[in-house]
Amino acid sequence: MPTVIVNGKEIQIPERPRLNCIQAAERAGVEIPHYCYHPGLSVAGNCRMCLVEVGTRDPKTGKITMQPKLVPGCNTPAVEGTVIVTQSEKVRQAQAMVEEGLLLRHPIDCPICDKAGECLLQDYYFQYGQKERRADVKPFTSRRRDLGDVTLFVDRCILCTRCVRFTREISGTKELMVVNRGAHEEIDVVAGHPLRNNLSGNVVDLCPVGALADKDFLYQQRVWYMQSHPGVCTGCSTGCSIWIDENQDRIYRLRPRDNPAVNQWWMCNEGRYGYHHVHDPRRLTRPLRRGTSLPSPDSGEGQGVRASGSPGAATNLRSVPGLPSSAENTVGQANRGTQDTTRWTDVEWSQLVKELPERLREAGRLGVLLSPFLTVEEAYLLATFIRSVDENAVVALGKIPRWGDDERFPQGFTVRAEKCPNRRGVGKVAAYFMQKWISYEDVLSAVAAGEIEGLWVAGGYKTDWIDPAEAEQFHRLRLLVVQDLFPSPLTERATYQLPGAAWAEREGSYVNHADQLQIVPAAVRPPLGVRTEASLYWELLGRKGMFQARKVLDEIAREIIYFSAAIGPVPETGIDLKSNLLAEGGEMQGLTA
Repeated sequence: MPTVIVNGKEIQIPERPRLNCIQAAERAGVEIPHYCYHPGLSVAGNCRMCLVEVGTRDPKTGKITMQPKLVPGCNTPAVEGTVIVTQSEKVRQAQAMVEEGLLLRHPIDCPICDKAGECLLQDYYFQYGQKERRADVKPFTSRRRDLGDVTLFVDRCILCTRCVRFTREISGTKELMVVNRGAHEEIDVVAGHPLRNNLSGNVVDLCPVGALADKDFLYQQRVWYMQSHPGVCTGCSTGCSIWIDENQDRIYRLRPRDNPAVNQWWMCNEGRYGYHHVHDPRRLTRPLRRGTSLPSPDSGEGQGVRASGSPGAATNLRSVPGLPSSAENTVGQANRGTQDTTRWTDVEWSQLVKELPERLREAGRLGVLLSPFLTVEEAYLLATFIRSVDENAVVALGKIPRWGDDERFPQGFTVRAEKCPNRRGVGKVAAYFMQKWISYEDVLSAVAAGEIEGLWVAGGYKTDWIDPAEAEQFHRLRLLVVQDLFPSPLTERATYQLPGAAWAEREGSYVNHADQLQIVPAAVRPPLGVRTEASLYWELLGRKGMFQARKVLDEIAREIIYFSAAIGPVPETGIDLKSNLLAEGGEMQGLTA
């Protein structure tokens, strides 16, 4: 491995990919300030903030020869024997002059700028700027220009051209360009082509100053009031790593979190602005019970033969492909239960924990639809609970929302048509309990045939996911528990209507389309009256103490081969579970990518 010297410290760097001086210094724990350089974009070398002294060490004599002039660290490769000096007086003077030049005509509107508190121009001034300002202060504000999806404050721009390179290299849409010449240069859009693409919000993250502003976040919150929490975007099966920025349990923005294995440095606008439903006033916030009359379990109505079970025990459902049928499994022809469709009553969570297991037992043959928006831990706990009530209960993956086709960008970033974050993980949990792939449509058929009499539907969908005609297919159920975020035609038919937590309110793990498992904490607390799914399932199972996602994941990793790689420490970027597919003997039916 090549050896380079950074401020007198020797470090080894990889041969490939070849690093520049900024990256090599970072390996040594030394920051070289920069504006225009970004690891995901081509090198422009136009800000000159990263000027450093560079030389070479003779491998035979050890003599160091320094170049006479400073060079841009972003555009200078680090090879065997490269010597980098970042803290000399020569370098400090150059950095101060660059900073002074940028601030000479920069508007003094930091008090109203959204970037204040995380602006590199501010930070670098205190670290590398002149001790005193040598020019007159002109307290003017910046001209404002609408570029399309974002707002440009023209005079704040330092012409780093990150945004221009992004639209050319990453989104491939090429809306942005530099107009005019010399001191009159500005960022603008190509005439008639405003900045409107599904990755446009990334230019705001890329901007090192306050020139590009997010219309959704503009003047909403000061950054120093917010807390940042690592999260996973639940907008599609890409599962981008993100930062959730919140203040007092209210989300104000989402930003991409660097993850080379998933989303690199980017995220799409669908995910970036797809958080508003978390604070929607239409959300369900209290558990409700509908007046229900169930036939007595002693009457024999709806009773079928139940085989002794394990997590993978087969069920006696004739309408589910691949499952054995039973002559003793009588299919009812009429609605088994009668429901008061006009009366809802509040029920306390503590009462529900006592009441639900008994009501489920009385209902007869059970099933559960595990939402692809649940975490792996929640899906496992819910399936375990349903199987503890009925050892032959049907465990299936819920409805998978899909819109259009995958949207692919030039550098490989993809916005997927599968609009859920955890189809892979939840599907593997369901397959473990059933030893057979059971689809949402199979469950509908079983319900229509009267082979499932009590059903728990876990939701978490942020949009309308079921229409009245589809909800009508659940009318034969004797007991229907619906746990969701918003009212729907299905909650109107439910026996129990339970409010669910939104994605940012729960902790646990998600598995994306490429079998990358990521663990995230809860970022905000749910609204008053709402319990997270995991805490409810934990208590229904009679487990002691508080729910701990890590503890449950360890249990899952021991039980299900697919998750076994997660039994040890999982880095922030996640862990690839693909290797465990070989141990399973390949993909299970219905779970192929």
